[in-house]
Parts: sequence; structure tokens; C-alpha cells
Amino acid sequence: MIRVLLRRPCAVLGLLFLINLVNYIDRQVLFALLPLIKSEFSLSDTRLGALASAFMLVYMCAAPVVGWFADRGSRKDFIAAGIGLWSLATFFSGFCRGYWSLFAARAAVGVGESGYGAVSPSFVAEHFPPAARGRVLAFFSMAIPVGSALGFALGGWIGYHHGWRAAFMVVGFPGFILAALAYFLGDPRDANEERSAVLSGGRETDRAFKDGALLGAVAARPAAPGLKDYLALYRIRSYVACTLAMAAMTFSLGGLAVWMPTFFNRFWGLDVAQGGLLFGGLTVGAGLTGSLLGGWLGDRLLRTTPKAYFLVSGAGLLAALPLGVLAVLSPSYPLCLASLFAAELFAFLNMGPLNGVIVGVTSASVRSMAFAANIFVIHALGDSLSPTLIGLASDRFGLKTALLGAMLAMGAAGLFCFWGASSVADDTREALHA
Repeated sequence: MIRVLLRRPCAVLGLLFLINLVNYIDRQVLFALLPLIKSEFSLSDTRLGALASAFMLVYMCAAPVVGWFADRGSRKDFIAAGIGLWSLATFFSGFCRGYWSLFAARAAVGVGESGYGAVSPSFVAEHFPPAARGRVLAFFSMAIPVGSALGFALGGWIGYHHGWRAAFMVVGFPGFILAALAYFLGDPRDANEERSAVLSGGRETDRAFKDGALLGAVAARPAAPGLKDYLALYRIRSYVACTLAMAAMTFSLGGLAVWMPTFFNRFWGLDVAQGGLLFGGLTVGAGLTGSLLGGWLGDRLLRTTPKAYFLVSGAGLLAALPLGVLAVLSPSYPLCLASLFAAELFAFLNMGPLNGVIVGVTSASVRSMAFAANIFVIHALGDSLSPTLIGLASDRFGLKTALLGAMLAMGAAGLFCFWGASSVADDTREALHA
């Protein structure tokens, strides 16, 4: 029963949304707890930032390895194993008694999440037709702000009342259940498996075939790509532009995610529970609105121009820059909150559209590696660096100055989007005929 259900496109989307939600809860919970960890271990801001960088460095390096094997094997197995590993690492973070054991636990979370992050966007997108992918990936990406917000809120509340170790244990547990469910997912590129589901009498699956929702299921599994096929990704101009835009955005947003709860603690006097709840609430409200609006605008504008996903994303990122600067420099607490909300809303417009670009301009045979390579670059140039760099700049120049420097990357992200818009139509046509 569960196996049949989890071959229906909407059920797959629902489960992967929940998994993505837990993904970001476990990823972001650390940041609400930084003031408590700093106090217990007597750490500098640089070493606190390095805890976030440990996760990202391992995550980005493991993703291409996962992508290589996922293009050749069972993607659902990588999803399930990744969830189980990162949940175990998060849970056991609560048993750490020193800085380096916590550092190692966060690195292990990165290994587990790479198994999911390199596979899941293409996996869910291939269950739906191209015209709906902007909205589908926007819904899938809504888990980023919601999960981040829950990570901040739960981490702050549990940490304040029960200690930071309890917070890791609580948020790590649900992943074990989701890992078990993930093993029942059906892969749309496995023709034999999906055909047998139709022949067994599953009406919804049969309808999905007729509607073209299970793209790739009516053809044989593509031959395993070689190194030259992967290197060819970097000759796709719109893919490169998309990746650079996401790297610049990730540098900025990743740094803010780590340090904004601490910003509220230092400059507005909020404790960790209040800071985590406040930043989490702003992020979930802005993220839900921005992600849904970006996916809707992108798909609607796509009817008139193939540049739609890039245009919506670029405009949002450029608009987010001055609003973010205003949030940090504002002398008024209400103005700070309003500006931060607006900045996040515009920044989140790109969540569905830019992932849609990657799906659209790459062939199915290399799509797992396309996302894996994208993960490597965006984190290598983005939030693997920014938390530590912001911490280092904060130790020398103050936290406000450090945050302002990180926000400049948002403008660069917007410009990369407009650069990629000029070639996306040609790249999409080539991918369809590959």
C-alpha cells in the first residue's frame, strides 16, 4: 500500500517536502544555539563560524561523489541512506562534550545531507511535466524557509529551556521515520518498475503516465554518462550563470542565517529563545510568500518568454540588497524587522525558478551530477566560507560591518541571473534533443 502510494507524483512531492523540511531544521538548529555553545566552550566568533563551515565543506565535497553514483544506481536508496545518516549525526550532536566532537558531528551531517541534496530536486521534478516544474520546485523549496524557521525556533526554545544538547536530540529523531518511508519511493526513470505499477491496476499512476507526469518512465534508463558528459555541463552558459548566481546568493543568505539570531541577541537584547523565534518567524513568513510567488510568477511569465525564471530571480535578488542593508543599519527596531522581512521575501523568489533552470537545461542522464556539481560550487564559493569570514570580520570590525559586507553578494547574484537569461532558450532546446 505504501509502495503504491509513494509512486504517485503528489505523494512523492509531499514526502520529499517533509524530508526537505527536516533537512533544514537539522541544518539550521545549530545557529540558534551559538550563544549557548559560545558560553559553554568559551569560543571566538571565528570558531563558532567554523562549526557552520565544517558542515558545508563536507557537504559540498561529498555531493559530486553521490551524484556520480546516483546517475548509475538507485536514487531512492541514496535519499533514504542520506536521511538516516544526517539524522543520526544530529541526534548524537547532543552527546558532544567538546568543540572538536561537535565539529566532527556537524561534518557528518554534511555527508548525510549530500546524499539527499544531490538527488532530490531532479527526482521530484521528473514526476511532473516541464510547464509545472517552477511551481512544483517552488513548493518543494518552501521547505527551506519553513525548515530554517523551525530550526531557529525549536533550537532557541528547547535550548533556552532544556539546553542545547536536548535541542539536537529532539530535532534529529524524526529523520529516522522519514528514512524508512523513503525506501518505498519509485524512481520515474526506472521504466520497468513504473510499468509494473501501471499493470498492477494503479489508476492514479496510469493517469500520470497518460498525462506525461512521470517523465522518463516510458523510456529505458539512460546509459551511464562519462566524464566528458559531466564536463560538458560547464559549457552550458545558463547552467553556469545559474550556479554562480546561487553561489553569490548562498554566500549572503548562508551568512545571514548563521549570524542574524546573534545579531538580535547583541544589538536588540533578545535571548536565544526570542532571537530564534523572531528570526524563524520572519524567515518562514517571507520564505513561504517569496517561494510561492516566485514559482507562480516564473511559470506565468514563462508563457511569454523563456527567460522568465532568470528575470524573476534576478529582479528579486537586486531588490533584496538595499532592503537587507537597511535592516542591519536601521536605528528603529520595527523598521529593522520590516526591512528584513521584505529582503528575505525578494531573495526567496528564486528558489523554484533557478532549480527549474537546472532541470530544463540539462539532460536526464546527467541531472543528478548537474545538481551535485551545482551544490559543490554554490557552497564552495558561498556558505562554506561566509560564516567563518563573517565571524573573522566580526572579531576585527564588528558584526554589523561584517553583515553588510556579506550582503553585497546579493547584488552580484542578481547580475548573474540577467547574464544567464540571454542563453537559456537555446540551452533548453539543446537539452531536449540530447
